[in-house]
Amino acid sequence: MNSEFFNMNAENEVVIVGIGGSLRKGSFSRKVLEKAADLMPGGSSLRIADISTIPVFNSDYVKEPDKSVIEFKKLVLESDGFLIVTPEYNYSVPGFLKNVIDWASVPNNVFATKIGAIMSSSTGMMGGSRAQYHLRQSFVFLDSRIINRPEVIINFVDKKINEKGEFADENAIKFMRELLSNLVAEVLVQKSKKS
Repeated sequence: MNSEFFNMNAENEVVIVGIGGSLRKGSFSRKVLEKAADLMPGGSSLRIADISTIPVFNSDYVKEPDKSVIEFKKLVLESDGFLIVTPEYNYSVPGFLKNVIDWASVPNNVFATKIGAIMSSSTGMMGGSRAQYHLRQSFVFLDSRIINRPEVIINFVDKKINEKGEFADENAIKFMRELLSNLVAEVLVQKSKKS
């Protein structure tokens, strides 16, 4: 990887919007997202979106959406890329996370052509992998490009993160750092093509 990508001033900083897949205070997804913010490469930052007040999707309100929807879409639109960290509910994506993605896709799809990455975690053996794969399918339709490697799937997350958000899993940190570096590098390639 070319280190010159990360020698940037604040004006050229790569901004990634972080979206959590759990509303629970102190959720593992939130802790993984906060750890990801600490692991961002130089010249980039992760801004965590608040999606807790976004209402249930109703196409009757697409033309006049709630203020929280407008703010979220603006944040995604103005970012250089995105990161989603999600748990798995019933073998799939948490309903409210899918709800947020649905709002972001109409009438203008703010995820179109964005480069993103996905991480998942759960207290079970599968580490949220099924939710992650379902999310990947949604982003194919939304015309986003998801960074494929390395996959960050954190199983038994309750044994790997303590109450202070400290990680006891060096492999997870290694893969997180690598995925974030790949994400930022690809965003920079995309930005260079546009300039």
